[in-house]
Parts: sequence; structure tokens; C-alpha cells
Amino acid sequence: MPRRQLRLAAADGADVRAGFGRIRTELDLPDGFPEAVGAAAREAAATTRPAGSGRVDRTELPFVTIDPADSRDLDQAVHLERRPGGGYRVHYAIADVAAFVVPGGAVDQEAHRRGVTLYAPDRRIPLHPEVLCEDAASLLPGVDRPALLWTMDLAADGEGIGVDVRRAVIRSRAKLSYTGVQRALDDGRADEQALLLREVGRLREEREHDRGGVDLPSPDREVVQDGSGWTLVLRAPLPVERWNAQMSLMCGMAAAHLMLSGGVGVLRTLPPADPRDLARLRRSARALAVPWPEETSYADFIRTLDPYRPSHAALLASSTVTLRGAGYTAFEGGAPDQPLHAALASAYAHVTAPLRRLVDRYAAEVCIALCAEREVPDWVRAGLTVVPKEMAEADRRAHQYERALVDLVEAALLQDHVGGHFTGVITEVDERAAKGTVQLRDPAVEASVAGERLPLGEVVQLRLVEADVTRRRVHFELA
Repeated sequence: MPRRQLRLAAADGADVRAGFGRIRTELDLPDGFPEAVGAAAREAAATTRPAGSGRVDRTELPFVTIDPADSRDLDQAVHLERRPGGGYRVHYAIADVAAFVVPGGAVDQEAHRRGVTLYAPDRRIPLHPEVLCEDAASLLPGVDRPALLWTMDLAADGEGIGVDVRRAVIRSRAKLSYTGVQRALDDGRADEQALLLREVGRLREEREHDRGGVDLPSPDREVVQDGSGWTLVLRAPLPVERWNAQMSLMCGMAAAHLMLSGGVGVLRTLPPADPRDLARLRRSARALAVPWPEETSYADFIRTLDPYRPSHAALLASSTVTLRGAGYTAFEGGAPDQPLHAALASAYAHVTAPLRRLVDRYAAEVCIALCAEREVPDWVRAGLTVVPKEMAEADRRAHQYERALVDLVEAALLQDHVGGHFTGVITEVDERAAKGTVQLRDPAVEASVAGERLPLGEVVQLRLVEADVTRRRVHFELA
């Protein structure tokens, strides 16, 4: 699927880059690592050996990684095969960050302070020093790496029937990109692994549908470099990205099952949608003349929406209220009262991105202990008491950072066009305040709009009344 690039004019690169730096200063984000952290990371990278410590050698499996082309922090590698008699076996190798990080040590303490890797168009703020996350711990091709090897057996319909996880040493054969794999599939040149990924990915999507899982099909808005400047684009995920994501989701659901069975762990939870929000969404669908039969579930209705149709885009924007309340729930001695992730219609845990997310290291260590029928390490149990709060703060900070970056680029793109006219779609309305939210067609700017009786879901003509780069604010009114 081609990238849909919506551009007006690239903002001046130097000004926007300076703005990115000001945002990091405002949010007090770290700039580099303290020397003690860097030294500990370099020592771990130099002294940690992939083999040994009871690891199983699975270097014979031809793993590959599939990521954005420029990624170097490679958390996951995959190998799929058919099982004799029917079904599939998915080998999913995850970077073994715990092999390099001493509990309570300098790298560990800094990871707890950061929580997640933060991304901006001009740079990353990694969770771990680059010598680990982009080199020694990353599942780069052609080198042996310590990994947590998940082996998941599936029935012929893609339903999970068995799982095991253990420490291993693996060797990726190739670093593949989403665009390259998708192109090979589209051109009929794909190898067996890509074909199996598509086959299993589609089956897992069907199982998600059967469970009643919800996946909002909204395109991503991305800040991308455009020559010497920056612009905003809308990009729909490639099919291969969805299928690869299904491997990660399957692993996370298997991890949740292990932890719930063992009575200890940390889940990624999301409460069911509030019935009042669903009723409000049905009223919006009626107002927008989008058919939603009474017998059709929310999950099935969402699958009928096209994010590029104005009325559907408005409903998708409104649907985000049904996914509020996501968090991390640690437990011990029994299952939590609400263990499910409502959007997946399943229990779920984050275990597949330990290079970029703190909680994954803890959840994975619980699973390793449970599969080996050993006690969960004390440092893991202690961490479970603080990690949910740390991750909540890290997620809040990441959202604030991303929102500020996009706001800056939006204002910079439009600052020379105050008074100009644009076409957009009203995606949200606050009638009491006589204001709402508008999504422009070109460029991919989302901003506030003022006006009485704003027509939700309709294409409108707008006049730009403010584009303030310093305040990172863009505001329209109906033309």
C-alpha cells in the first residue's frame, strides 16, 4: 500500500529542529546517558556471551527480523513452519535484555527512570544505551545473540494450542523491511517465510474477529523529513505490518495465559467500553447516516469503517473514547479482578519489546520462571510493585512529547498561510463551547475550529486564523 503523502510546504528545517530541542528542554527529557550508565553498558556489551548459562542452541533456525528499514533496535526475530499433521509452529525470539542489565545496577536504574524509548523526527531518546539497544543486545543479522525463545504451536485455524519459553542463543539470517517484504508478496517473489507470515497473520486476524477484538483502522500521522524541512503525512499500515503485529500479539496473549495460570505477573489491561460511550457513538452514527444495525456489535461495526471517508473518519475519532483507561496491572497470589484488554478481547501482556519498554523485561522473566517451574526471582517480584506506576508516567510523558512535536510541525507548516482557505472534515464537536476538531485534507493537520453548529463528519471550507509556532497552536474558523 503506497504512502499517502499530504504536503503543503516543508517547514524550514533549522527552525523546526530548534523547536524540537526546545520541547525536550521544556519536558526535561534526558540528553545522553550519565557516564556511569554508559560505562556499565559498555562493560556488559564486552563481557556478556550469547551461549552458556543453560541456554539452548537454536542457531540452526533461520530467523529473520522485519522492521522499518532504518531500525537498529531489533527486539524480535521470527521463524515459522508447518507442524506435521497440520497446524503451525511459530518460533519468536525476543532480545534478552536481562542478560546485559544487572538488577539494581546503573543501567537498570536509568531504565526505570525512562520507562520507554522516546521518538522524534530528528532523534531518539533510547531506554538503554545504544551500545546495548542498537548493538550487543539487538537481534542484528549474522551474529549470535542471547534471546528468549517463545515456541508457540497453533492449530490449523490459527488458534494457540501450546507455548513454551526458554533462554536460547539464536542467529538472525536477514534484516528485512516492511516495504521490502510487502513488495515481494505483491510481486509474487516472496519466499516461504513471508508466505507463512501472511497465512498465519490472516488466520490470527480471523481469530481476533471471532473473539470480538477491536482494531481502529485509523491511518497514522507521521512527521517526516522532506528535503531540508519537515512535513506531515497520513500513512495506512501495510498488510505485512498487521500480520507481523499479530505474531507479537499472540506472544503477549500466551504470556498473559502463563502468568494468570501461575498467579503472578503484570498485564496490559483495558476495561470494557462504557455503555454510555457506546450509546453516544450509536447516536453519532445515526446523525452521520452511517448504518449500524442493532444486531451488529461494536467490533464488527468498526471493521466496516473507511478512515478516508469523512463521515467514517469522524466516527473513528469519536471511537477513541471507548478505549480509555489502559494501564498495567501487577498481581500475585491470584488473578486480578479485571485481567482483560478489552480491545483484544483477551488477557494480554507486553513482552516483545524489552529494548524499548521497561515492563517487558519483568513480564518475560516471570514467564521464564513459570515455564521452568522455578520461583520468580526476588528482583522481579520487587519490580512488579513499582513498574506499573513507572510505566504510566512514561506513557504520559511519551504522549505529551509526541503531541508537542506534531503541534510544532503543524504550526510551522501553516505559519505563512494565516488568512488562507483550506478544506477539512469536522471530526469532533463540543456544542456547548461552540468549537471542535478538524482534520485537513492537505496537509495532514488536525486542529481546533470555532463555529456554531459545526457539521460533524462533513467536508467544510475553513479559514486559518492562527498558526503560532512559539505556542504550537493552530486554529481555524468556518469560512
